[in-house]
Amino acid sequence: MVDAPVCQKVFHVFGSELHLITKTPFKELSDELVSCAGNQLNECVRAPKSSSSTRPEPPFILIGIPGLEPVQWWISIPFCSMYILALLGNWTILCIIKVEHSLHEPMFLFLSMLSITDLILSTSAVPKMLSIFWFNSQDISFNACLVQMFFIHSFTAMESGFFLAMAFDRYVAICNPLRHSAILTNPTIGKIGIVVVFRGILFFSPQAFLVKSLPYCHTNVIPHTYCEFMAIIKLACADTYTSKAYSLTVASLIGAFDLLSTVLSYIFILRSVLRLPSKEASRKAFSTCGSHICVILVFYTTAVFTFLTHRFGHNISPEIHITVANIYLLVPPTLNPIIYGVRTKKIRQRVVKILYQKKKLKMIDIHSINKE
Repeated sequence: MVDAPVCQKVFHVFGSELHLITKTPFKELSDELVSCAGNQLNECVRAPKSSSSTRPEPPFILIGIPGLEPVQWWISIPFCSMYILALLGNWTILCIIKVEHSLHEPMFLFLSMLSITDLILSTSAVPKMLSIFWFNSQDISFNACLVQMFFIHSFTAMESGFFLAMAFDRYVAICNPLRHSAILTNPTIGKIGIVVVFRGILFFSPQAFLVKSLPYCHTNVIPHTYCEFMAIIKLACADTYTSKAYSLTVASLIGAFDLLSTVLSYIFILRSVLRLPSKEASRKAFSTCGSHICVILVFYTTAVFTFLTHRFGHNISPEIHITVANIYLLVPPTLNPIIYGVRTKKIRQRVVKILYQKKKLKMIDIHSINKE
């Protein structure tokens, strides 16, 4: 609380100094300064009290990829193509696993969880991104921005967790095949899925509350294609050290744990594969593991690049950073159905069977029409 007599004394002294410089009557100057400063002090003192309850929530403006605005329409073509492939591929995987009872195994159940995660993750970012590129629809409300931010960060953590779960499944299947069905029962798979989902929600929900609690009095322009935590808090006109520290700590701990555990699983897998007496079995195992490792490398390479850019890469141009961040959200959902699905024999056979049945039915219809 500011003491009014003290304020008056300060401005009385300051008014005397101005009187010597400007030759304005002292009493007039002193009264004006005290009146003006009193109004300003009242506004400053009252602002924090009302900001928590009545502070307006500003809409944000997503500008896309800074520096590449003239070519964003062309950039949208591969992004849109990847999104369509991701939708078709992941929905196909889910439908096949649902109808084919022989695929109700640990690997395919984890794959279905990964497909659901990919669908939600890509859909939370890409439609808005394309609307920016095509229609210049840059506005996004404060709450919609928070929801998008939560979905992107939490489901990215879930995707990382499901990669680890699938690596663990492959480790048990190859290194301890006799106990695979006993270790990874359906209840156990369900519990692993719940833990992965709960972890993503638990650790990334606080980000929304941290963003909501900050005041925004500078610009409302986010130089990005989607609402990303670090991009939003840069707009705050308050100390954001705690918020940044929390976000970077959570992301680094979850990412490091999942990556190291996944790498360790594949090291044990490769060691077991090299000991297999049959060259054909070794080749198949290498082929399967190699394709899985490629997807994981794409996911974690782009994730680590994005993380290090926020922490150390202040000299990296925004267009490179944001393009990699978009690849980070688009490429894994596009590749996962191809790598984990098409290269898996059971799924491939089922897809071929469905296509063959459709072709056969079409031929029968054509034959019946010709007869008529």
